Order: sequence, then structure tokens, then C-alpha cells
Amino acid sequence: MPSESKRLTGTSLTMRQSTALLPETQVRLNDLHFPHNRVHVHRTRLAFIHLDNLLHFAKIDRDGRLDGYVAAYLPDQVVLLLMRRGEVINAVSFAERARTVIPIATALKEIRDEVERGELAYCDAPMEQLAWTYSSCATPPKRHFVDAAQPASLFPALRAELFTGVLEFISNGRMSYFRFEDGKFLNGYYCGKPDQMTVPQYVESLFQADAAGTRPQIAATVFPPLTEIPEQAAPAMIETYRELFWRIVDAAERELPGEGMKRAYKLRDALGKTHAPLPVIGTPRDREADPLVTTAEQLTFALSDWALQLLEQLEIMSPGAAEKILREATKEQRFMLQKAGFFSRLPWAIRW
Repeated sequence: MPSESKRLTGTSLTMRQSTALLPETQVRLNDLHFPHNRVHVHRTRLAFIHLDNLLHFAKIDRDGRLDGYVAAYLPDQVVLLLMRRGEVINAVSFAERARTVIPIATALKEIRDEVERGELAYCDAPMEQLAWTYSSCATPPKRHFVDAAQPASLFPALRAELFTGVLEFISNGRMSYFRFEDGKFLNGYYCGKPDQMTVPQYVESLFQADAAGTRPQIAATVFPPLTEIPEQAAPAMIETYRELFWRIVDAAERELPGEGMKRAYKLRDALGKTHAPLPVIGTPRDREADPLVTTAEQLTFALSDWALQLLEQLEIMSPGAAEKILREATKEQRFMLQKAGFFSRLPWAIRW
């Protein structure tokens, strides 16, 4: 039976291996492997995986409600869907141009677009590790010199620097994380470390040549750790808020023809500099909205601030218009908006 490492790295002979490299390194993106507790789906051709079924299982099945990640190996990038209790809460991309946080909708689209050429693995992992992975993409990591000839000098050098943060160390694609505080090693997450091996032994193994005497491709970066991953607003929520935006516009225009829509557009453009979600949820219905990285709170704040200023203007022109417009436009989504705190940001009490 093949070993786990072979199962993880095994690919179809008919697939052309990508030569894209991690920025500022000689590490191939296709070789990246991340620490994990268990592998639920070993690296497999995307053509053999039903992505929606996998994500649905992770969300609703008791055995699937785990913290972890889906790693998608695409021709020019590695996309990670970060999951909390089976829910996709954020997405990051390791690409040749940069590491970035990307919209969940964009991540899903790019995975689906590469069904014939991509691969996928599904693993569970601690939330702290996932937060560090997110942090390494949210804040560009800094390169850190490592003396490949002296592996034993790595930890003493960090101790002498009084380094505080996370050291990300990659050896032949295996990615590991080491957390330090004032130069003192605290904990870490390691790719392929046997349980009986000590951390110093594992670090030394990352520098060892293979049977042919070839030294591993190594790369080290450092970055400040995060303890929590910001949860992106789900694509369905963004689309719902976009529909609500236009329902409010339509109701305002019916209440004050010629004024409602004009003022809605003007406020959208003016407030878009303050609220990043507004230009997206305010995209006309006949156009495709741009991808958006935002939280549910930011989304609610953007829509409520825009609605408040619009309705205050219309209320001056037609007293009572605000409550009427809100009641008409938000009735179908009132429970969701109530839970999100939308109505608490507005001065009008709506009677349903």
C-alpha cells in the first residue's frame, strides 16, 4: 500500500506539472503541502471530485463539521478554502505573483474553471494553524536568511534576534510553522513530522539531502501571527444585500419619481470611498458585480449607512416615506436583517 506522502503527491501521468514558483523562491507551487491532522480526501484530480457535494458534506454532516482546509492545486496557483466547523470562512491564494486573500466566490469559480487540470486535497487542521496561514497571505511575509549548511544554527539565531512571530519554513514543498516569543520557541505545526520525532530532529531533517545527495529546496519567511481569521460574508449574503439595495432604490423611486433613484446613485458613489462594499452591492442588476472581500458586519454597515442618508433626504421631501420604503423593500428579508443589526442602525421603527 502506498505511503501517505506518495498518496498526497501522486498525480496522473497525463497531467502536465506546473512550473510556477512561490514568490522569491525556487519552491514550486505544485509541490506545496500544508500541515494537517488527518487527510479526508487525498490529493486527487478535480475531475473525480464533486466540489459542491464535498462542501455540503462538510457543512451539514456531524463527521464533516471540522476545522480544516480544502487545498486546490491549479495550473498557476494554490487556492486554500479555510473552514471552521465545516463552513468556508475565508480563502487565500498562493500564486507566482503574490500571496493574497481572495473572495470566496472567486476561489470557488477558479476551482470550478480548472476541473480538467486541477487537483484537490481535503484535510482537517487546528484553527491556530489556519489563522497563521491566513496571516501569511493577509500581510506579505518577509524573507528570512537560513544557513542551509548549518541547520542547528536556526533556532539560536532567532533566539539571539529576540524574534517574535511565526517562522514559515518550506523544505521541498513541505510547509511548517514555528511560533516564537522574544526568541523563545513556543509551538508549531509541522508537515510530515513523525510523532516520535522531536522538534530539533525534525528541523534537522528538513535540511537533509535525499538518497541521491540532492539538497532540498528551502525557503523561510516570517510574519506576525493572527489568533482569529476574519470571516468573509458568504457569496449568497453579498448577493442578497445587492438585491436589497435595488429593492430600496425601486421603492424610493416609486415613492418619489425622479428623485429616489438619482439620490440613491449619488449617495452610492459618494459613500463608496468610505464603504468598500457599496460599489459592489450597488452594481446595476444587468451587470456582473466585481468580486468582494468583506465581512458581514462591513456589509451591513455599508447598506445601513447608505439607506440612512438616502431615507433622511427623502423624509424631508415626503414625511413618512422612510418607513414606507423600508417596509416595502425589506419585508422578505426582515428577520435576516434584524439578526444582522441593520434596523438598529436606523431611527425608524417599522411595524410589520
